[in-house]
Amino acid sequence: MPIRPFARLAALALPLALAACGTSAILPEVSAPTLPVILDETAAAAAISRYRAQHGLGPVVVDSGLTRAAAFQAGNNARAGRLSHDLGGTFTSRMASAGLARSHAAENLSAGSETFDQVLARWKASPQHNANMLIPQLRRIGIARVDAPETRYRRYWALVMAGN
Repeated sequence: MPIRPFARLAALALPLALAACGTSAILPEVSAPTLPVILDETAAAAAISRYRAQHGLGPVVVDSGLTRAAAFQAGNNARAGRLSHDLGGTFTSRMASAGLARSHAAENLSAGSETFDQVLARWKASPQHNANMLIPQLRRIGIARVDAPETRYRRYWALVMAGN
């Protein structure tokens, strides 16, 4: 089955799902060719939790508000065709406007990785991204991927993490 029709369906379903959530939506309308992709966030949280356990740290769980924040930033980067933590506002301002201001929070971005396993390996290999995933106080995550096939990197990832 081609990915494009499924991705278009996901692009249509995501705004409806977000509208039903209690936190104010920070995602703009999604328009082609940047398309959000439905990920297995639970599997991603489990993989990050296993990694954290190898370092003596507690697990993380998926948080829908953080997932929306990650989707917002992955979409911003995909539309711009580049990586920046400041597209759509600074990380601090984006978290505050989403009602997710936390004392312990971090964001990892990446572009070009085809799979979650590939992006996780990149984040582990990067000293700053790795340090973010190993912040002891983290308990919740949101992860998103947005495809923009017309851009240089084609695939943009965002991981947003926060404490209690």
